[in-house]
Amino acid sequence: MNSAGEPTTYDVRVWAVTKRQRREGPTYRVRWMVAGKEWHETFRTRALADSFRSDLISITRRGEPFSTTTGQPLSWKRTEPVLTSWYEHACAYVDMKWPHAAGKSRQGIADSLATITPALLTSTKSRPSVTSMRAALYGWSFNARRRAAGPPDEHLRRAERWVAANTRPVSDLADPAVLRPALDALALRMDGKPASASTVSRKRAIFYNCVEYAVELGHLTGNPIASIKWRAPKITEAVNPRVVINHGQAQALLAAVRQLRSGPPLVAFFAVMYYAALRPGEAVDLRKDALSLPKSGWGELYLSTSAPSAGRSWSETGTRREPRQLKHRGTEEVRIVPCPPALTTILRDHLDEHGTTPDGRLFRGVRGGPLSESLYGRLWAKARVEALTDEDTASPLARRPYDLRHAAVSTWLNGGVPAPQVAAWAGHSVDVLLRVYAKCIAGQDDIARRRIEEALGDGRS
Repeated sequence: MNSAGEPTTYDVRVWAVTKRQRREGPTYRVRWMVAGKEWHETFRTRALADSFRSDLISITRRGEPFSTTTGQPLSWKRTEPVLTSWYEHACAYVDMKWPHAAGKSRQGIADSLATITPALLTSTKSRPSVTSMRAALYGWSFNARRRAAGPPDEHLRRAERWVAANTRPVSDLADPAVLRPALDALALRMDGKPASASTVSRKRAIFYNCVEYAVELGHLTGNPIASIKWRAPKITEAVNPRVVINHGQAQALLAAVRQLRSGPPLVAFFAVMYYAALRPGEAVDLRKDALSLPKSGWGELYLSTSAPSAGRSWSETGTRREPRQLKHRGTEEVRIVPCPPALTTILRDHLDEHGTTPDGRLFRGVRGGPLSESLYGRLWAKARVEALTDEDTASPLARRPYDLRHAAVSTWLNGGVPAPQVAAWAGHSVDVLLRVYAKCIAGQDDIARRRIEEALGDGRS
């Protein structure tokens, strides 16, 4: 009996871990005897059970007394530790990331966590449909703004409650048998088909970062993803040369846009992507004060903002587009891009014919707001049909407006502009530039062959 009058004993025996197979998955039990009375604890992973058993054995070897009332060492707190579930942690991770992430990043985080979470469930009993779980997780649980606004409709609320009550503790990720199915889930699309290598890589990076946050909060002692032998699909970053148009095709496409209804105000939009390699989000937010245009000849574009499309659910303002700094750049950084004479003429004509919005944007949507992806996408699809042959229309050639940017960068590289300069204009690192556009640099094989012939000679003395 201790000083507080609690009965204690040193008569303790700890047994080996036993595995119990259950319909929802195996569990692991630790049993020990205190003064002839059996006690036990059940864990979802063997790793957790082994750790608990080791603690009991270490305490008995140190000669610490056990309470015959609770069956626990006196040095332990009477309250059991509260384990944080994966669902709770994933929501906390979203809340931590939300204030500083762009809309596209928020959307990507929600997509990744909604893919992983169904692989970390502890039960299948009364499980909601895949569609309901996806809608609840992606559309509400992992959207900090919607979750803060209040609960979803009752149908999704039931699915969310079930998931919240049936996800594993974060600490279970230390068990490779739990972690591996979560990683495998990243490699599949919702229809069960293999996901693209770039998608798997992006989702794995988010999962890894989320688990790192669990380590930071003390839920795990280390990141188990770093040690597990799991191979993601090989990533293909290089641009397909078949999407890159030549100058004649570009001129034909721009001419086709001009002939379409609602097309003339967007000729310059597509032109800045082809001649200056702007990303669509950069072109959407291009403003008059970013232009330095002479009456003719070379000008310059001073880019400092972009407005990528992520959807109203993911932006801070509730709009489809939210102006931000340039990709991979700080808030005050500016990227200077040369404006060729042809683009100078197109931009000057655009300002004369169509002006700008009150806040200086060159391009606008139907009602004067930001230009929508669907609007310029439909226009581009029509222009391809008008400007290209049937064979080219059916091919990947310039299938997306983004491919105009690929054409611009390829043109610069093939024109002999040094890679560091091209990278600066395009907003890439040199390493990424050469990896992505290596296959689009034409004529290098012929030059290399000629140099080898010159080095080998023709064999004559």
